[in-house]
Amino acid sequence: MTFRQNWGEDRVWFHDNNGRLQSVPTSWTDAVVVDGFVVVAAGRSLFRVVDLLELAQRIQACIRDKQEDCKGKGVNMCK
Repeated sequence: MTFRQNWGEDRVWFHDNNGRLQSVPTSWTDAVVVDGFVVVAAGRSLFRVVDLLELAQRIQACIRDKQEDCKGKGVNMCK
């Protein structure tokens, strides 16, 4: 079994019963330490605070980009 980061996520690579190389996200396995938040939340929270903060930053960046694109084009084109 090997651990690597591919496609922006950590993955576990292994050979299946037919000898083919396969991979799955490490989050699908017990190969990594369980996130403490996941344990404490016990399924009661759909999102971690850090993920919500990142989402808010990305939304703000999209709004800023949209506002920059709309400068000089008129309000109606930017809705």
